[in-house]
Amino acid sequence: MRLYDGAIGQSYQVVDLGLEDNITRRLESLGINEGTRVEIFNKKRNGAVIIKVRGTRWAIGKQVAKGIDVKEITQ
Repeated sequence: MRLYDGAIGQSYQVVDLGLEDNITRRLESLGINEGTRVEIFNKKRNGAVIIKVRGTRWAIGKQVAKGIDVKEITQ
């Protein structure tokens, strides 16, 4: 599933970053790489997704969120 399709308040684990190399490197430098736990905080009307990664909140665009494959973490 794509991160963009995730539910608000749910936690996911990043499986793959299917984006351009420069965007992938940028996300990895921010701590978003394979195996990282990501929680969706909110979704905006313009398509932006607010996520929490390693204690920090980030806003990522719709196209970036659609390029991140995740799996749901069951608690």
